[in-house]
Amino acid sequence: MHWTSLDIAYMKKKKINLRDIKTGEHSGEHTHDDGHNHSSPEEASKFKAYIPAIFSFVLLIAGIAFDYFDTFPFFKDWIRIVWYVVAYIPVGLPVIKEGWASIKRGDFFTEFFLMSIATLGAFAIGEYPEGVAVMLFYAVGELFQAAAVRSSKDSIKALLDVRPNEALVHRDGDFFLVNPETVKIGEKIQVRVGEKIPLDGKLLSEKASVNTAAITGESKPDTIAKGDKVFAGSINLDGVIEIETTKEFKDSSIARILDLVQNATTRKSKTELFIRKFARIYTPIVVFLAIGLTFLPYFFIDDYVFRDWLYRALIFLVISCPCALVISIPLGYFGGLGAASRNGILFKGASFLDAMTKVNTVVMDKTGTVTKGIFKIKEINSIIFGEKEFMKYLMAMEEQSTHPIAKAILEYKADGMDYATTGVSEVAGKGLKGTVNGKTVFVGNKALMTTNNIGVPSETDTIVGSIVMVAIDGKFAGYVTIADELKEDAHQAIEQIRDSGISKIIMLSGDKDSITQQVSNEMNIDWAKGGMLPEDKLNEVEQLKKRSDIKVAFIGDGINDAPVLAASDVGIAMGGLGSDVAIETADVIIQTDQPSKIARAIQIGRSTRRIVWQNIGLAFGVKAIVLILGAGGLATMWEAVFADVGVALLAIVNAVRLQRMKW
Repeated sequence: MHWTSLDIAYMKKKKINLRDIKTGEHSGEHTHDDGHNHSSPEEASKFKAYIPAIFSFVLLIAGIAFDYFDTFPFFKDWIRIVWYVVAYIPVGLPVIKEGWASIKRGDFFTEFFLMSIATLGAFAIGEYPEGVAVMLFYAVGELFQAAAVRSSKDSIKALLDVRPNEALVHRDGDFFLVNPETVKIGEKIQVRVGEKIPLDGKLLSEKASVNTAAITGESKPDTIAKGDKVFAGSINLDGVIEIETTKEFKDSSIARILDLVQNATTRKSKTELFIRKFARIYTPIVVFLAIGLTFLPYFFIDDYVFRDWLYRALIFLVISCPCALVISIPLGYFGGLGAASRNGILFKGASFLDAMTKVNTVVMDKTGTVTKGIFKIKEINSIIFGEKEFMKYLMAMEEQSTHPIAKAILEYKADGMDYATTGVSEVAGKGLKGTVNGKTVFVGNKALMTTNNIGVPSETDTIVGSIVMVAIDGKFAGYVTIADELKEDAHQAIEQIRDSGISKIIMLSGDKDSITQQVSNEMNIDWAKGGMLPEDKLNEVEQLKKRSDIKVAFIGDGINDAPVLAASDVGIAMGGLGSDVAIETADVIIQTDQPSKIARAIQIGRSTRRIVWQNIGLAFGVKAIVLILGAGGLATMWEAVFADVGVALLAIVNAVRLQRMKW
């Protein structure tokens, strides 16, 4: 049984294994569509996270109603206590457990500890509804935080799920889709057009055209001959090819780069959210103030009553719960993450919104980042004929080739009758030879010209970019230069990055240095270097990071960029065409592949941070006022709870501004 590329694509989409089909294990009943939408386990799990808060909210509202109306005589004494305890447990027990776990680790003063003693204190003085309400607000804040992070991760996962990760291996007389990790050395694999080569090996087919940009960063596709090495992560551009594996997956080019990524990641510390740092200072201060409020009046007041001051201290603890902060801070980040997503930018967490605001140096790759990776004719230099006649000879030859550079040449428009070609053949690694209108024509690189004793002008040695030379009847007829095209918004991106306050822009590329320098000069980049391997890029960025005053953001798209994406302070990947490894490693994903989105990501990060600090200032201001009133016995716990609600509502309105801003 033989499969077309469309068959394979369909089976990948449906997650059908060819082995299952051959053995009849994947029957129609397994894929039967009954016309109903069934929720996935992930969706069910997300909903379960909200059940405790919903349950506690319903019981709290019912309990308050029972307290308010005197028509429910049963709601008294132990029944009332049990009711509120049951309402408290779903939202309070996880916090108490986390607080206890922190204490066992030697970390006493966490927000979990403060929330626990404050709400349990409320129960101790008989303020049951207030205790439940305070913990419920905390739980809601945590849900907002989790939702923001989950939304970002789900979006990134959706990008990765559509990417192939199988090997089509020849076993038992046929080809089977398997995990690349199960393929052994010496086995034969087949790779179809547009698919990634899953393992390192040597080519069994007569020839192949492969894009190695993900591995080397080189923008020019390579034509390789039978017996040549091929590397995992390269993309097959033309025709079905067969490869004999020479390395296991764990030893392949991809696996080695992944190892670099892992080592780089260990050197990268993630920014903690503000609330975690704040709690380490705020919590012990509040606890010791409450203890002081309980016992210190004994030395200064004649009619000191321990129970009264304990009551006031517990109210002080309840008031001091950072509920408004717990809610307003995640809300601000949630707004920033949402605004970024709507602009085609995915942050892998709220901490990277903060990290983006500190960046002052941007380092970027070239191919696929600021260039399209699509070849265009840059210059035509004809010596013997006029341009159009020269191009007809060249195009007549290139029509016989499927190489990406040939496709770029064939986009040229030439009027008039097409020239007839005969006897066109490929000279491996050099170009084409054949007959056009009775004339012998060679089309290819300098090596092809030299081999056939054709003199090449010295000026071609200084040409930047890929060059296609043409010789007709033994004489050099001219050449065409081919270049990777800049993205439409590349110049705009550099200007906007500078306008956002970035002091230095650097380009590091695996492409040859002359091309890299040309692109760098054209785009007014401060400094550039080409011909760099993944470890070279990593070393350059690590040297920059040794300076304490430099915060580096690296922008790339290929597997070769993954180690430096992990090592930089903020790794930014082009997500539309970028490699799986780059997207998994990066902290920020540009879904649209537009470099101009980088400056927008910086703007969104700064706006988010500004709004978060506004919310923090608002929460602190209100909290300070109510704390003073509470310490003086002028505020109750309900006033504290409603003060938090008011601050939270204002924080919501403030955070919504991020969604309405024009970027």
